[in-house]
Parts: sequence; C-alpha cells; structure tokens
Amino acid sequence: MGGRKKNSILFLILILSVPTLFALDILFGTVSIPFVDFKSAFTGGELSRGTEIIIFQSRIPKAFTAIICGAALSLSGLLMQTLFRNPLAGPYILGVSSGAGLGVAIFVMGAGAIGFSLTNSITLTLASMLGSLGILLILFLVSTKVKDVMTLLILGVMIGSIATALIGIIQYFTSDAQLKSFLIWTLGSLEGVSFDHLKLMMLILLPSSIVAFGISKNLNAILLGDNYAKSLGISLKTSRLLIIILTGVLAGMVTAFCGPIGFVGIIVPHICRLLFQTAEHKILIPGSLLLGASMMLLSDLLAHLPGDGFSLPINSITSIIGIPIIIWIIFNKRSISNSF
Repeated sequence: MGGRKKNSILFLILILSVPTLFALDILFGTVSIPFVDFKSAFTGGELSRGTEIIIFQSRIPKAFTAIICGAALSLSGLLMQTLFRNPLAGPYILGVSSGAGLGVAIFVMGAGAIGFSLTNSITLTLASMLGSLGILLILFLVSTKVKDVMTLLILGVMIGSIATALIGIIQYFTSDAQLKSFLIWTLGSLEGVSFDHLKLMMLILLPSSIVAFGISKNLNAILLGDNYAKSLGISLKTSRLLIIILTGVLAGMVTAFCGPIGFVGIIVPHICRLLFQTAEHKILIPGSLLLGASMMLLSDLLAHLPGDGFSLPINSITSIIGIPIIIWIIFNKRSISNSF
C-alpha cells in the first residue's frame, strides 16, 4: 500500500474515532443514557428534565473537555520530544505541572492556614494558571541565556523539583481538610468545565495548533540537529522560545482547568510515529491532535465503566493505559529512541 494512501486511511480512521468515542462518552457514564434519548437530544425531541441536564450540562461539556485536553497534551508532548530529541520528554518535563501545583497549593492550603477558604473552581483555575505562567516566565528568561537544550531540560526538571519540594512543605503545615482538597485536584478531572471555559480553551488550542503546523519545517530541521537547522538559516533561539511558549501555554491550560494529567503527552506522539512511520511534522501534528482527543475520550469512558454513580480518577486511567503501551513498545524490540 502506498504511503499516501496508507496515511489517508489512517487519518480517516482517526477522524471517525473522535465522533464515535464522543457519542459513546455521552451515552455511558455513572448513569447510562438510552440511545432513544441520545437521538432526541440532537434531533429536537422531548427529554425529561433530568436527562436534559445530564446530557447538556455534564456529558457534552465533559466530552469536549476531553477532546481539547487530549489534543493539547499530545501536541505539547510532540513539541517537547522534538525540541529535546528525547522520546521521554513530555509536556510537564519543564516543571509546568509542578508550577501549577504550587500555585494551587499556595491558594488552597496556604490561604486555609490563615483562615480563608479558596477552593472554588474559579480560584483553583486562576491559581493553577498563575503558577504555570510563573514557571514559564522563569524558563523563558533562562532560555535567552542557555543555548544547550539538554541544560535547559535539566534546569526545567530542577525547577519542577523545587516547586514540588515547596508543595511538600506547605502540605506539612496545612489542615486535613485543605490537604484533601489539594489531593483531589491532583487526581485530575474533566468535570466542572463550563462552556465559557471551553471557549477560552479553544481560543488557546486553535492558534497554538496553527502556529505549530506553520513551523513544521523548523521542527523537522531541529529534529535532525542544531547544525543542520542552522545550515538552513533557522533561528534556533527563536524556534526554541516559541516551542517553550506553546508547550507552557497548552500544558498550563490543561493543568489549570483539569489538574495534572499524565502520560498522554508522552505516548501519543510515539503511537503516531509508529502508525505513520514518519518524522514529518505536517503529518504528526494533526495525527497527534486527533489521536490525543480519541485517547482522552476513551480514558473518560473507561473511568466511568464501574457505573452505579462511581467513577475513577482520569489521571489513574491515563497512567494505566500509558504504561503498558510503553512496555509493549520496548518488549517488541522497537526501541523508543529509534522512533524519531
């Protein structure tokens, strides 16, 4: 089968998988929705008040949140792996997640220590975004002085470790109630994202995706080495800063609205490379966006399989899916370092 025909078939499958999983994610949950009601919801038929609330105020926003988060994490993971030419680099490798966690810890547990309650969703989102942007600002300033990407990677890990250490100190001095609120946030959740939040998330994801696609040639060159990129007249400094900004904004957005969600940004780019057998970013970027959206929808669907009003943390599901995939790649003697 020709490469172009194969890619077309793969893209068709990925495109169809998103609405299919979207529909399944609405149908199944802690309360199953009959297909007749599902059909009525999208054809203007009559619905009970309870079913209408479940579909339009809970299931649909949650499914759209899964699509946006999966796409954003996958794209940021692809950008990080390209920048560092490291298959284990992920969207949170630069400490963005730790910064978001520190922001939430300060607002939730720090404010609780002085007698204030700041645990509503708006406050958590604001705190997370401020923490992410704080780390991003530090990395932005550092990247203007540091030329070696591996040094920047190490500094990002160190900054993240410092933020994690500060979180541990805050946890030690906080009350049980505030600590519980923070721990619940760290489990990750697609619930509670309103349509207004979704609009903001789309306003971040769409331009970021367009910009990433627009610098595909730069990403391809960076993947082949700094010297090769310089020989093509590419500004490594500008490209590096742009990648860091895109990754920080995308990962910070997801962490702010949904908490830290792991493994999606690491494994989706790998799967795309294995499926399409290419390092061409004009193929990998849309492929990662679609596959990431599908993976998050599937993860949310699996999180609600227990039923009876019970659901599992989304972060646990993505880890359970992600770790076996990495192990499968290794044991099939397909070295992840050769996936580039």
